[in-house]
Amino acid sequence: MFRTSPLISSRLPPGIPFIIGNEVAERFSFYGMRSVLLAYMTLYLTQPGGELAVFGEKSAEAWVHLFVGSAYFFPVIGGLVADAFWGKYKTIILLSLCYCLGHGCLAFMGVWGDTKVWLLVGLLLIAIGSGGIKPCVSSHVGDQFCDQNKHLITKVFGWFYFSINLGAFASGLLTPFLLEARRVKGSLGEALYPYVSWLVGPIDMGGIIFGHHYAFGLPGLLMGMATLIFWLGRNDFTHIPPKGVSLFRETFSTDNIKILLRLSLVFSFVILFWALFDQIGTLWQVQARSLDRIIPDWIPWFGGMEMLASQVSAVWNPLFILMLIPCFSLFIYPSIGKYFTISPLGKMRFGLWVMGVSFAMVSWIQMQVDDGLHPSVMWQVLACLVLTISEILVSITCLEFAYTQAPKSLKSVVMALFLLTVSLGNYVASGVKFFLVDKNGNSLLPGASEFWFWTILVCISAFLFKLVASRYKTVDHFH
Repeated sequence: MFRTSPLISSRLPPGIPFIIGNEVAERFSFYGMRSVLLAYMTLYLTQPGGELAVFGEKSAEAWVHLFVGSAYFFPVIGGLVADAFWGKYKTIILLSLCYCLGHGCLAFMGVWGDTKVWLLVGLLLIAIGSGGIKPCVSSHVGDQFCDQNKHLITKVFGWFYFSINLGAFASGLLTPFLLEARRVKGSLGEALYPYVSWLVGPIDMGGIIFGHHYAFGLPGLLMGMATLIFWLGRNDFTHIPPKGVSLFRETFSTDNIKILLRLSLVFSFVILFWALFDQIGTLWQVQARSLDRIIPDWIPWFGGMEMLASQVSAVWNPLFILMLIPCFSLFIYPSIGKYFTISPLGKMRFGLWVMGVSFAMVSWIQMQVDDGLHPSVMWQVLACLVLTISEILVSITCLEFAYTQAPKSLKSVVMALFLLTVSLGNYVASGVKFFLVDKNGNSLLPGASEFWFWTILVCISAFLFKLVASRYKTVDHFH
């Protein structure tokens, strides 16, 4: 029998290392697969006979956003199933196996049958698996603590968030190389080859390196490792029993529904934020193909090398997150706080304006590309830095705000609804992109026009958010 209450101790709960190890490998798996998805769909997708069967750029962007939206829709279902019926551990294990099966479908593409069918089935299984376990893993962390060691929760969640971005950074650097790097003198792929060959063995570097079986297979291998690591910790975990159907009566009371409706107005603007933010893996990646991707010499270690288009935002965004979170927490917020107080809603409003600045920057870059120029990729990296600042101001602040505004009986549901904003944002982006494709597969907003469309949209939302924030009455339900 498993332990159903936290171990009484002032030390770190014994199950935490297994959860952190699981999270690093799982996030490597998800972000690695996601970083190469658009490139594979638009450049390399072939049927078993070898004939090219790629998607159009806008159609591929729409499908990618539909996948990401689905991956962030299933947390609501996974959270309810775990809390009411299966419990967190069983839910995580079973859905992790579904997750691994999805990766297996992607690695099998092009061997037999219709490649696009394997692709869509694999993406559906990954969406169910990754989405379903997402709210369970983070809440499983909190379940491990008792009153004697609860002072360590903040530190552990810091490691947890660090592990997410560490996995994202490593996968963004490595997985695109497995799919499409070429052995060109001075390329980033050449620099990484010794490490990759140590991991998967020496393989012919001529032409396109490795191929999609490795690019999708490695994330699948990491997901298998994540599942094994989590299973190994089963006897060290605290297993909180599910509540049964009483969970639904407690959660969806009349008072709680009123609170959810108040929060939904704020969340509606966060939906638009995600509709723009997650285009760093689609619209921005397509733009990066037309840029001069040689890394300047002043960049340590990699100066003079060439980045892949699929690596740009996949590498720099998690790297900037790891750098900026301590800067904001230790220096920027305390320095501003000496002179005046900025409310969470104020931070979010400013973050939406910052998002507008970042999209205005890539809009300007696209105008240069439309004129036949090839600006340095570092301009997009700079825009990615601004975008990451927006992420800190909107996403992280909204997560904290939602937690404080929800009473104890509603916190899990509100966290799931916060993840649902990511889903709906990607569904919005997907719907817009499907709409923008005409019957010939061409975009109705070509070139810089689409970038400026999103820029204007987020600036309008930033203006309207001020009206909403001024009328929202904050209630503190921290404890």
